[in-house]
Amino acid sequence: MTVTENLSRAIKDVVGPKGWSTDADRIEAHVTERRGLWHGQCDIVVSPDSTDEVAQIMSICHDAGIAVVPQGGNTGLVGGGVPEGGIALSLARLNTVRSIDAANNTMTVDAGCILADVQAAAEAVDRLFPLSLGAEGSCQIGGNLSTNAGGVQVLRYGNARDLVLGLEVVLPDGRVWEGLKALRKDNTGYDLKHLFIGAEGTLGVITGAVLKLFPLPQSRETAMAALGNADNALALFQRAGHDSGDALTAFEYINRQSLDIAITHIPGLKDPFEAAHDCYALIELSGPDGIKDALEQTLAGAMEDGIVDDAVIAASGAQGAELWRIRETIPEAQVNAGGSIKHDVSVPVSKVPEFLVRGQQIVEAEINGVRVVAFGHLGDGNIHFNLSQPEDTEGETFLAKWERVNRLVHDLVDDLGGSFSAEHGIGVLKKDDLKRYTSAVELELMQTLKQTLDPKGIMNPGKVL
Repeated sequence: MTVTENLSRAIKDVVGPKGWSTDADRIEAHVTERRGLWHGQCDIVVSPDSTDEVAQIMSICHDAGIAVVPQGGNTGLVGGGVPEGGIALSLARLNTVRSIDAANNTMTVDAGCILADVQAAAEAVDRLFPLSLGAEGSCQIGGNLSTNAGGVQVLRYGNARDLVLGLEVVLPDGRVWEGLKALRKDNTGYDLKHLFIGAEGTLGVITGAVLKLFPLPQSRETAMAALGNADNALALFQRAGHDSGDALTAFEYINRQSLDIAITHIPGLKDPFEAAHDCYALIELSGPDGIKDALEQTLAGAMEDGIVDDAVIAASGAQGAELWRIRETIPEAQVNAGGSIKHDVSVPVSKVPEFLVRGQQIVEAEINGVRVVAFGHLGDGNIHFNLSQPEDTEGETFLAKWERVNRLVHDLVDDLGGSFSAEHGIGVLKKDDLKRYTSAVELELMQTLKQTLDPKGIMNPGKVL
């Protein structure tokens, strides 16, 4: 349904002159996916600055049957925030850190707070908010929670879902669920917050959250190990976990093709090793002073046992950041390398090596000369299994294989007991996969929840289900 002049006037009266826009350029930024893969449309961009304003807007839209697409930093990768009519509800003006309770290790924030700002606010009181993503300078907490974001420290701290104690949510009809409890034990019925975390804005609008904080680590140590194969990467991960316990914060896998592409296309990046190796592990420990000794002992023992071929340990924070820059710039480098077909998948950690070997065999049999760019969070089983176009193939010809290759890779993941969407969500990109790989009972439960909470279907229509 189109937003009529009367409806538009009612919405404008709620948010005031600073809270709306029908300017074409402003709307364009809210209806175009950042890579240009999806382009939608909406009648008006609305930017409330309080939960009460969000509630009034939702009530108006619910009564009129107007579609509402909640938006955070618009950094998603599956088209989940692209509207197809109605209003784009930007939460950017809900950007206040409401309170910090250092003694309780919690902070309460608005949904529009940028992740990096939340991290900085925690650090200012000698605490850590551990959610860490490549887009942390622009993504917002509401979007992080709506997609159950992962990142590089899931191994130690969990996904976004694991970092939340309470939520404030505006329901599709404008009612507000005030669930901002800062409790670690609260066994009073259904844990409703988990309905909205990971729901991609299809069940309601998250407007606030109580987040868990942790002690700020006194020391952070980073190393990169060169390995002969993925089996050795898994063996090193197991050894590091045994030796360092909870101090093991991140364990990232990088294959040789990923490193080559990053070095080729990102200015200033250098190979940390003189010789080329099959793959690499980026390891981070954090905790009290002295953890560097544990890291050195783990790597020395692994080298003696033939698990690790070579290793470098960062001598400073700057060197550690440079090692991380290799990992974090791989997606950017892939853009510069031409067309790509990407997969955000997870399998049980024990099956990562098998997935990597079988996955490479499958795609190489399908596309001659394909470059497999495999990297990601080995410590939690989440691998970004990306394909870059062969150097002698046109991008259009390569991308024509998108659906076929996706099906082959996702079938393999399903066979290994994994997930075709580890951390990016469903959006519009993976709706067909959700139907294909999810049981009828599970889909029916999801549809029942959607129908119960949003019977008019106005919340982010066309996404997930």
